[in-house]
Amino acid sequence: MDIADIATTDYVEVDVDERLGKVRSIFERERPEGIVVTKDGNYEGIVNQRQLVQSHIKDGTKVRGLVRSAPKVRRNEGVREVARVLVESNAKIAPIFEGDELWGVVSEDSILEAVLDNLDTLSVEDIYTKSVVTLTEDTHIGRAINQLREHGISRLPVLDDDGRIAGMVTTHDIADFAVRDMERQQKGDRSGDRDRILDIPVYDIMNSPVTTIGVEDSVKTAVDLMLQNDYNGLVVTPEHDDRLVSGIITKTDVLRALTYTEREHMDVQITNIDLLDTLGREDIRQRIESVADKYKKMQVHHAHVRLHKHKERKRGTPLIQCQIRLRTNRGQVAGSGEGYGADNAFRVATDKLERRVLELKGVRADEEYRGQLLRKLGDL
Repeated sequence: MDIADIATTDYVEVDVDERLGKVRSIFERERPEGIVVTKDGNYEGIVNQRQLVQSHIKDGTKVRGLVRSAPKVRRNEGVREVARVLVESNAKIAPIFEGDELWGVVSEDSILEAVLDNLDTLSVEDIYTKSVVTLTEDTHIGRAINQLREHGISRLPVLDDDGRIAGMVTTHDIADFAVRDMERQQKGDRSGDRDRILDIPVYDIMNSPVTTIGVEDSVKTAVDLMLQNDYNGLVVTPEHDDRLVSGIITKTDVLRALTYTEREHMDVQITNIDLLDTLGREDIRQRIESVADKYKKMQVHHAHVRLHKHKERKRGTPLIQCQIRLRTNRGQVAGSGEGYGADNAFRVATDKLERRVLELKGVRADEEYRGQLLRKLGDL
């Protein structure tokens, strides 16, 4: 299937000189997955809603300050490659080109709808994210925004005093609340209004009750729920209790699963690939494979490397956070680290990943020794 079969020429477009306030209103009113930004009618990039929520830029600023590039996709590209593009660019839409001209866009929803019937062979347990950032009901919106920005995510489960799921807060909820609150303000200091918004507890804006999915359910069931209810993610719960949080599954997790392939070398997914400086995909793959080789019985099916840029800089080089997660036949193994520049951050993260692999090797060795000992005792 060529991506042109599921792409659309109907998309929202704004000029680079449009005010951010107008762009925020478009997201609120029309709820697009992303907006195409042009200059004199020519493609410049895209804007996601998450960028607006995580930005301190004022409404009067022009949108050119938030434009981000998304890799150009040709009309004859396959679904698997476009899914990789969306994941690695951390975007909700990808521009489709015919020659040098923008032909249309493809969204993550359209891809998921196209492959929906093939997703019943995967279970939620196969692909969901187990490490989840959560909030409590009295956490302020300002703190929630910081968490969204720091971890590069779009949703945060909210727990009650007993540690059970009480609600969900998303970037859209915060943007929606901020726009409605500002529209009610007819006068006064806008800066003061923003400070007041940041001090409001997330309990006042969270969605509740929360739609959940069990670890044992199929990915098709999960995607069906997300598409039908316009959700980008679902809280994953254990079989015995649908109010405990085991993890979260998002549309991005599903797209990432679509890129898994059976190859001689492992698949490597890189989110925010534009932050790479001297590193290349092959360098990353070789370094991760050298770590995995320290435990011969661990077969890596897929590697996900996520980069996040902090505002802090040293001699012009940004502080980068790198997270590495391996999906293996022995479960998931992860390591993270920070450094100035992607190369340093990746090196710190792989060092921690290596320690985790060696720890896993030690645990397995202990288990195998214990099993051998028990068998010998059984023979006596």
